[in-house]
Amino acid sequence: MERLMASSLSLTDRRFNALLRHLSLLMDSLHPNDAILASPTSGLHADSVFAHLHRAPEDPILGVTVAYNKDPSPVKVNVGVGSYRTDEGKPLVLNVVRQAEQKLVNDRSRVKEYLPIVGLAEFNKLSAKLLLGADSPAIRENRVTTVQCLSGTGSLRVGGEFLARHYHQPTIYIPQPTWGYHPKVLAGAGLSVKTYRYYDPATRGLNFQGLLEDLGSAPSGAIVLLHACAHNPTGVDPTIQQWDQIRQLMRSKELLPFFDNAYQGFASGDLDADAESVRMFAANGGECLVAQSYAKNMGLYGERVGALSIVCKTADVASRVESQLKLVIRPMYSVPPIHGASIAATILKDRDMYNEWTIELKAMADRIISMRQQLFDALRARGTPGDWSHVIKQIGMFTFTGLNSEQVAFMTREYHIYMTSDG
Repeated sequence: MERLMASSLSLTDRRFNALLRHLSLLMDSLHPNDAILASPTSGLHADSVFAHLHRAPEDPILGVTVAYNKDPSPVKVNVGVGSYRTDEGKPLVLNVVRQAEQKLVNDRSRVKEYLPIVGLAEFNKLSAKLLLGADSPAIRENRVTTVQCLSGTGSLRVGGEFLARHYHQPTIYIPQPTWGYHPKVLAGAGLSVKTYRYYDPATRGLNFQGLLEDLGSAPSGAIVLLHACAHNPTGVDPTIQQWDQIRQLMRSKELLPFFDNAYQGFASGDLDADAESVRMFAANGGECLVAQSYAKNMGLYGERVGALSIVCKTADVASRVESQLKLVIRPMYSVPPIHGASIAATILKDRDMYNEWTIELKAMADRIISMRQQLFDALRARGTPGDWSHVIKQIGMFTFTGLNSEQVAFMTREYHIYMTSDG
């Protein structure tokens, strides 16, 4: 028995050694200078499988804040951040938001269950009403589908992916300039991104003729991104008369409007006035998409509260559109978060809270308008060269100052004032 086992082991050893020799010869023929190749993940000191990656550049906007935070100066100022600040430079939480949040916390019947794919139904209904008006025929006729999304950015992304999948002309024209992430979000969604003229550096106002010419030459059926109010980053908006001309041109060319509505009420202090452009396009059966955000007008930046509304021709089409939006959302983030949307819905549905919100909202908008006037007056009082009237003509929290990158760098270096390099 012992001899049999020894014979068996000997045979196994011989086979194993033969296999090793065969593999060694094979490796030598493939890699004559490196007989044994290490696995990318073998050994404690091997290179990472991600070692080939280059360091990405800082976000051009958030990078300003990074530089600001590193500056030890006690007099530093950051005017690049896209969020409202108090006189002390601190974030503001609205009183009505604190009230709504406390009300939710005290409601012991509330649970943390998943929302439906489309989000909080009450929030969606109230968001559409805020956007289109209480007397909107589109809402009354069930021609609007609204889905809760991750603030304005997420609403743009969901709308972009829906259009890339289901719209016959997946080309979108965006204003030049526009928010820096519009082209990235929309191209990432699968749309072909092109630009139309918008801002005139010479007048620091709207290049209306260039806008009309570019949209007039766009292919029939193309998508057009429009800022509902308080254009980011220029602060330059069309007049109501100009909006109507844009609407007529787009209707004649069958161009599809996709509004980014990030500042409703935050621009002028009037929720209805700031939504006038959207309501104009949605009138008389007009179809459009609107990305809606509560980051600025409710100060819910970190809660990521937003909605995508699509106004359709018929209730049946709206229902089918919603079914396809669910297929976009489900594999992306599954369902939206409940807390921020509940805060917004609590404020929107309660008359007293809603009224308090409008008062606080107008106070923020009026303060921004006042600060523009103060800056203009100070520039004029000091005899600063140039015409600075654009500071008070523009609206919202952003302005194109007209400063070039060298002037911006000088302000940062000498006075610790931080802004994006394009002024």
